[in-house]
Amino acid sequence: MKPNYKKIVNRTSKAILIFTAISAALFGCKKSFLQPEPLSFFEPDATFTTQSGLDAALAISDRHLRSYWTYTSAVDLGRPMSTEYMFSDVAVAGKTDDGNILADIATRLTPTDMPERIPFFWGETYNGIKYANTILTYVDKVEGLTETVKNEYRGRALFHRSFRYLALSFQFKDVPLVTKLAKSPKINYKSTKREAILQMITSDMENAVRWVPNQSQMSLTGLINKGACRQLLIKCYLATGQWDKATAQADTLINNSSYALMNDNFGTFISPYSTVWPVTRNVIWDLHRPENKAIGANKETILVMINRNDTDMGIKMNAVRNWGPNLDNSATTTPDGKQAVRFYAPSNSSYRALYDYNHALGRGIAVIRPTYYAQKGVWYLNGVNDQGDLRHNSAVGNWVTMESLKYNDPASANYGQNLRLYNSTGTLLCKDTIRNWFDYPHYKYYIEDPIATQNPNSADHRGGAGDWYLYRLAETYLLRAEAKFYKGDIGGATEDVNTIRRRARCTRLYTAVNIGDIMSERARELNMEEWRFTELSRVSYCLALSGKADEWGNSYTVDNLSQNSYWYQRIQHYNDFYNKGKVTVKNRSYTIAPYNINWPVPQNEIDANGGAQLHQNFGYSGYDAAAPTWHTWQEAVADEDSH
Repeated sequence: MKPNYKKIVNRTSKAILIFTAISAALFGCKKSFLQPEPLSFFEPDATFTTQSGLDAALAISDRHLRSYWTYTSAVDLGRPMSTEYMFSDVAVAGKTDDGNILADIATRLTPTDMPERIPFFWGETYNGIKYANTILTYVDKVEGLTETVKNEYRGRALFHRSFRYLALSFQFKDVPLVTKLAKSPKINYKSTKREAILQMITSDMENAVRWVPNQSQMSLTGLINKGACRQLLIKCYLATGQWDKATAQADTLINNSSYALMNDNFGTFISPYSTVWPVTRNVIWDLHRPENKAIGANKETILVMINRNDTDMGIKMNAVRNWGPNLDNSATTTPDGKQAVRFYAPSNSSYRALYDYNHALGRGIAVIRPTYYAQKGVWYLNGVNDQGDLRHNSAVGNWVTMESLKYNDPASANYGQNLRLYNSTGTLLCKDTIRNWFDYPHYKYYIEDPIATQNPNSADHRGGAGDWYLYRLAETYLLRAEAKFYKGDIGGATEDVNTIRRRARCTRLYTAVNIGDIMSERARELNMEEWRFTELSRVSYCLALSGKADEWGNSYTVDNLSQNSYWYQRIQHYNDFYNKGKVTVKNRSYTIAPYNINWPVPQNEIDANGGAQLHQNFGYSGYDAAAPTWHTWQEAVADEDSH
């Protein structure tokens, strides 16, 4: 059944308006409800005693979830997801003209200097927790609702809270546990052990799976559904070492929940500017068109975040602007000394539709840039590049290589020739290969902006709004592969990974996977969908719990991950910026340390919580192994109740 996008947008917009009106009435236009004082979580006794009030809180929770991909500064830069990828094996910071570029992570990242969007992942994630707690606090006060309906609200709120605590646990480790709205200011939170938080959210998600309906039972697309709850529960089971339960939940999603991998072309074929960058229709391209992500024909979608152009719910992703190379830049030249690629507005006399890369590919400025591993190495299996893999295929138009582009300055004698990194004498033709020269997945990053497209004077196509996946079934297969690996079922894990590879039309398949093969397949399949740093941190923890070795034969312990972890070993083996220690930008060398697997707790949050000592992570100023922490989630909740 095709969803009613107008209905979706109207429902969410209406709820947000109600939420805004309630907030203004209760808090006198203060920003404290949306931007609380650090860890205080004090609110006046709000009146969310109507179903529309609950809908408003739920709508803002849904919208907030999307903000990890869409939040931006005034200059359209720095999506939170970009920060996640800077701390991974597949990307690094790319803005070489920025004196504050986050390259020297090992020495730069401190509790008082937290660049990029790290503060967002603390403050805004706790905001999301508060929205969920609002629903949980007031649902019993709404008259006329059946217990079944109340449980649906509770289940969706538990999903939002658990999703955020899972992220906090693997970004910041031990953090304050807040499960309710405080009736008066509370400034004596203690940190709660990560293991305890993981136990609590696992129990919460078991309830959510029971309470939240399937998507097929819902009239709206984009609301938290049972499939999404089940996917999050799989991750919770993995994080608590319950491999059999994780496998069973994945089995249910894959075999008994009306989901299926999309193996053939479907939906609407969208191929703008086909004369400039031709796309041969293929399932990977169709799967990642925003127009196809939420349609009923797409059986792979578990949860999609609705984000539409020309609506008040539409926020421009600007994906290619943040993640694509800086093509229109004088630092890259033709062999005869002209600028290699120019972006001309259609009204410009030098404009040539044949090479209009501005509209066909978008205007990237490389806030982050991929590693060699992400561009080349990960696509090799047993030393052979898999030419059939549609996710890395330039012949069908899915993947952009610099050499596949043409010089497009009409004044150059090289006009129409393919770009080259070196001239005939071996001289480098690009002065900034970090920011200006790399390959990337066009099928993932390109989202058309109709407004820019229709403006004849625009040469600044940054990318429009578009639906984005939170969860889809391909990840379920890879999560099941992970669970099977920990159990020792290598044959089952291998088949799950190969199922994803076969869909991508790979010609080379695994015979026996290790944890590295699973994580490499995640890098191929889930680029900019998964939270790469958080997932690597989670898998490092799970691998230590399992006692299994990584692809190099290393084994790990949970208590020692800040000194050595699978996350750090992957960076040392695969990230050609951090593992060499020789790449320097603005007098900053690309470096990262083992303890950076946990981000520092912000010092301003520690200072604001003056009644107790929050736990700071190892490796950062203020670390104290003796800092008091709650060892069970029940202790933390009891402390809230006693306040």
